[in-house]
Amino acid sequence: MAVTGVGSPGGSSDAAAATVVADALGGSLEPEPAAAQTLFGEQIEVVRQYTRDLAQYGEQLGLIGPLELPRLWSRHVINSGLLAPLLKPGRVGDIGSGAGLPGLVLAAARPDVTMILIEPMERRTDWLRAEADRLGLTNVEVVRARAEEADISPWLDQVTARAVSALSKLIPLTVPLVRTGGEVLFLKGAKVQDEMAAARKVIAKHHIIDVEILELGIGLVDETTRVFRATVD
Repeated sequence: MAVTGVGSPGGSSDAAAATVVADALGGSLEPEPAAAQTLFGEQIEVVRQYTRDLAQYGEQLGLIGPLELPRLWSRHVINSGLLAPLLKPGRVGDIGSGAGLPGLVLAAARPDVTMILIEPMERRTDWLRAEADRLGLTNVEVVRARAEEADISPWLDQVTARAVSALSKLIPLTVPLVRTGGEVLFLKGAKVQDEMAAARKVIAKHHIIDVEILELGIGLVDETTRVFRATVD
């Protein structure tokens, strides 16, 4: 899988391109962390281009806030990419894709996976389609809909979500989209254990099993990522 590649950071052309964007943005774009090359391997060029595009257009399109550029790589792109090794070849839905975090990052990292990006806002779906085309990502489908209204066929093998809502609300929205034996993979914050406790009845009602909390990025990044993973029974 492409996400496991290891190597040195990109060459002078990559650095020059990053410098041009950083200069245009007042030098505020976070430098690429060393972990990016390790995480994305041979797909790093696509991820670099996505990061540059998001840095250049994200604020004016309302995709990211003005304070996100100094932490765009570490807080958003790397955070999203850490989920890539947990994906299985098949159809993976990303709920509330927004700027493409994690959907477009995962599509870039895992060309063997078809990413279904589900997003209700038109300006965001326009961005997702245009950016997928610019990046040459042929494994992306964009669906403009709320999760509870999305008409997805066939059912998804896995579903992801990042910064959407608490587990008690997120589980009922997403589980109906996933086939029996499929998985939910939700990127969560430090209070995920509290969320899981509060969602205990919801978890039981929606028949999800093998529930676990994973901590990703240990030894690779300073700020690890927590993932709620469970199987749809």
